[in-house]
Amino acid sequence: MGELFEKEKSMASAWFRSLRDEIVNAFVTLEDSQTSGPFAEQPAGRFEVTETKRAAADGGDAGGGLMSVMRGGRVFEKVGVNVSTVYGQLGDAAQKAMAARGVPGMEDDPRFWASGISLVAHMQNPHTPAVHMNTRMFWTPHAWWFGGGSDLNPCIEYDEDTAHFHGVQKQFLDPHGEDHYPKLKAWADEYFFVPHRGRARGVGGIFMDDYCTGDWAADFALTQDIGRAFLPAFLPVTEKRRDTPWTEADKDAQLVHRGLYAEYNLVYDRGTKFGLATGHDANAVLMSLPPMAKWV
Repeated sequence: MGELFEKEKSMASAWFRSLRDEIVNAFVTLEDSQTSGPFAEQPAGRFEVTETKRAAADGGDAGGGLMSVMRGGRVFEKVGVNVSTVYGQLGDAAQKAMAARGVPGMEDDPRFWASGISLVAHMQNPHTPAVHMNTRMFWTPHAWWFGGGSDLNPCIEYDEDTAHFHGVQKQFLDPHGEDHYPKLKAWADEYFFVPHRGRARGVGGIFMDDYCTGDWAADFALTQDIGRAFLPAFLPVTEKRRDTPWTEADKDAQLVHRGLYAEYNLVYDRGTKFGLATGHDANAVLMSLPPMAKWV
C-alpha cells in the first residue's frame, strides 16, 4: 500500500488545515456582522489560538496541531476549531481496539498516523443550533481510512432548518453517488444516538468511519466534500435564527440539552476516547464540552 503513504498524508493534512482556516475566517466574519440583538454592543468574539504538542513515551516528538477557541462572542458562546496531525506507536489498549476493528498486524508493527479537523460550536441564542463537524484520515502500515461528518444539535427544533442542513449535505454527496447521502445519514442516526437516554442527541446529519474503498483519491474527494458542505449547511441556519428573541425557559432548555451533548461526548464519542488514550492535549480533546450545562 505504498509503505509510508507520505504524499497522501501530506495532502490530507494540508487540506484539513486549509478547511480550518476557511471556517475560522467565516466565523470571525459572522461575529463582526452581528450588529443587532442582546450581544451586539459587546466586542466581537475572536479565536484564542494555542499550539498543541503530543509527546511520545520516550519524550520525543509525536505531532500536534492548533487549538482555536472563541469564548463569549456575540453569536458564539463557545466554539472550538481544532486541527492536528499526530503519529507514533499505539499502546496495547489502542492496538487491541484496532484489531477489534479488523486492522491486521498491529501487534507486529503498531505505528500510526492520524490527521483531522474537529469543530464544535455552542451558541449564545438558544434558537441557533449547536453543531459538530469533523473529518479525518487514519493510517497504519496495514490499513488506511477516512472518517467524519457533521450533525446539527438544536435545543429548539425548526423543521425547515433541519431540512436545509440535510439538503446541503445531500447536494455535496450526490456527485459521489446518490447512495452516499442515505447511507451516511443512517450512519449518523445510529452513531449519534444516546442509548442511556433513548434518544438522538440532535437532528442528525452525515457520518462515516473506517471508510476505505481502496481508491484513496476517490475517498479523499468524498471526505473533502463532507468538509466543504459544512459552512453552506450551517451558516444560513445561524443567520436566520441569531436575532430571534428568547425567554428564560428557552435558555433553560438549551442548558439541559447541552447536558445531553456532554454525556454523549464523554461516554460514547470515539474521537474523545482515542484522543485521551493516545496522550493528545486533554484541553484540545475536551474542547467539545459546553461552557455551561444543566442536569435536572
